[in-house]
Amino acid sequence: MADELDDVLSAVGPRLRALRRQRGITLADLSVTTGISESTLSRLESGRRKPNLELLLPLARAYSVPLDELVGAPHTGDPRIHFRPVRRHGRTFIPLTRRTGSPQAYKVIIPARPDAEPEPKSHEGHEWLYVLSGRLRLVLGDRELVLRDGEAAEFDTHVPHWLGCAGNTPVELLILFGSQGERAHLRARTG
Repeated sequence: MADELDDVLSAVGPRLRALRRQRGITLADLSVTTGISESTLSRLESGRRKPNLELLLPLARAYSVPLDELVGAPHTGDPRIHFRPVRRHGRTFIPLTRRTGSPQAYKVIIPARPDAEPEPKSHEGHEWLYVLSGRLRLVLGDRELVLRDGEAAEFDTHVPHWLGCAGNTPVELLILFGSQGERAHLRARTG
């Protein structure tokens, strides 16, 4: 049993390094996101520091992956996917993809705030979205559009953009974006 645990723990570092590199994240960026020092992250990835929950939980949150995926827990054979919603700025992001890399798929729920003031932002990447229900207010550059159920849009995220609710009920949509867009929408810290 102890040998099996040692094997699992020794595999965590290389898995963390591979995940960080696949996502194109630097140790400095990850340190800012997690609050874990760069030296601790480096020692964890190289195997010179044993992983513990205090370190793994912020990393799982930063990567939006289940803890068992970080440690390489054996599959139980249960086909169900256990979604772990991420809440940012009043919005709910539900990851629909479990693999690392790009693109990532999310179901997004934007609460009804028809009077919300748009704050367009731009970042690396490309975004594709599909409205499942409600009405989406899309500000894209100097254009403003309202998308309804069943409508889709795609755009270069270098163009300043903002998504909001255009009605009195929440809007639900599917969004696909790569690692740069994922970091901008899910991991950016404010002030």
